[in-house]
Amino acid sequence: MKRIKVGIIGQGRSGRNIHRHLFENYAPLQERFDVVAVADPIPERRANSNAKANPECRHYADYKELLKDKDVELIINCSRSHKHIDISVEAMEAGYNVICEKPLARKVSDVDRVLEVHKRTGKFFAVFQQARFRPLFNKICEVIKSGDLGRIAMVKVCYHSFGRRWDWQTIQKLNGGELLNTAPHPLDQMVALWEIFGDTDPERVFAKLANYNNYGDAEDYVKVVLEGKDHPVIDLEVIKQCLYPFKMYQVYGSNGSLVADGNTVEWKYFKPEEAGSHEVQINTLEDDKRLPAFCGEKLDFYTQKWESPEDISSFDDWGVRYYCDIYEALVNGKPLTVKLSQVRRQIAIIEQCHQQNPLPVSVDIPEGIM
Repeated sequence: MKRIKVGIIGQGRSGRNIHRHLFENYAPLQERFDVVAVADPIPERRANSNAKANPECRHYADYKELLKDKDVELIINCSRSHKHIDISVEAMEAGYNVICEKPLARKVSDVDRVLEVHKRTGKFFAVFQQARFRPLFNKICEVIKSGDLGRIAMVKVCYHSFGRRWDWQTIQKLNGGELLNTAPHPLDQMVALWEIFGDTDPERVFAKLANYNNYGDAEDYVKVVLEGKDHPVIDLEVIKQCLYPFKMYQVYGSNGSLVADGNTVEWKYFKPEEAGSHEVQINTLEDDKRLPAFCGEKLDFYTQKWESPEDISSFDDWGVRYYCDIYEALVNGKPLTVKLSQVRRQIAIIEQCHQQNPLPVSVDIPEGIM
């Protein structure tokens, strides 16, 4: 099996603790990829910490030096969020295939810039959206497509927690905030789910962004509602002020509903062919004694439950599945599961949310960091 030689730019929480961790600890990726170079200005982060790491892995203090390493075939861009576009463009221009961490960008114009370079250079390009490979989410899509729940009225997704932050991901100029930090995971899923009902852009996007607990100037409260013809309402909340969270996924349909969280999906529904039908009544309803009555019927509900096996429900598992998908695309030419058109649609939604909620910029960034 061909092994793709990987260079990782950035050895922070993403580059070191997610990507490098996955490549060095999971057999399916060890068979397919080899981390031969990493770049980070901090020596302690560049150093190998795993006995399974390639002992000949080259370490660069400056990512520009890594981009001169012609032994590398695939660049993983784990720079800080505000550098994602520039470094991805630079890497493709230098002749490398590229995977970029999320968020790809803050504006659609930046997405179009990187897509133009991708097309012009012919280099492979993808965005790391591993939550698409969560078995729980894919089971939800399967149930929706089955028709058990009938016509889908709404899908609600809740990323609820409580916490305060003061790191760089609370700063607008560094592309911080929950909309660009946490929300790309559920937004990617919601775009994929939205397209089940038709490959169109939402006709209406409502958003509320606010900062309640962050010490920076970016939002820690995100509410997004998507609407469109022949589509269910998509309702997303990513909030850091909730100590009593709801189920992460909720689906409401004409025949029943679904809830999902952790590694469990449960849904309840009735079968219309068993329930019969009714004709609308113009006159007031009454019982057999002609006393006022209220609409009521007994429906037989069916309940089903699905639990993902423990070995496929972890955060790491989604990443392994993502990179196996990438390998098939790079080596065997199979279509990507996370399409670039879907990433672009996600960023278009994010841009509209920011346009509706311009928060005051109050944190200045030293020139060297930008």
